Amino acid sequence: MPRPATKKDLISAANEQFDKMWALIDSMTEEERGKPFKFGDDPGEEEAHWKRDKNLRDVLVHLYEWHQLLLNWINSNLKGRHVPFLPEPYTWKTYGVMNMKFWEKHQSTPYEDARKMLMQSHKEVMALIEGFTNEELFEKQHFKWSGTTNIGSYFISNTSSHYNWAIKKIKRQIKKLR
Repeated sequence: MPRPATKKDLISAANEQFDKMWALIDSMTEEERGKPFKFGDDPGEEEAHWKRDKNLRDVLVHLYEWHQLLLNWINSNLKGRHVPFLPEPYTWKTYGVMNMKFWEKHQSTPYEDARKMLMQSHKEVMALIEGFTNEELFEKQHFKWSGTTNIGSYFISNTSSHYNWAIKKIKRQIKKLR
């Protein structure tokens, strides 16, 4: 799937990947959805997230928390309150520590709550996309607070690309279980 370059393509890619992710999850039995992940020891699983996420809930809350970052960043800046995408003290070099904080925060979040939270945050992100024009989404530096990129790139990273990341993890879990 090519990287979205228009509002229409962004919406389509986000919804397609979201639906694909849920189709995979829904193909799992309740027992499979509750099984712990056993990642991090295989070749190709060197990245921190393979060891961080211990179950399906962890993946869902990770996506939810990144939606919250996006929603806060855009809504705050649109209201004239300049905030960076990553909250202090985090940077793009230290965001892995932030991801662990998200993980810790949700260790008592039940799977069903994580599911509802992600469903709701996806709706909020999609509604936010709808409020922008194609130019606002994809014109570089249209908003001064977006730096050298466009906000469409942030939406892609936090929707279709992130859902694709989750799909790969879920597929690997299904393969290990079956």
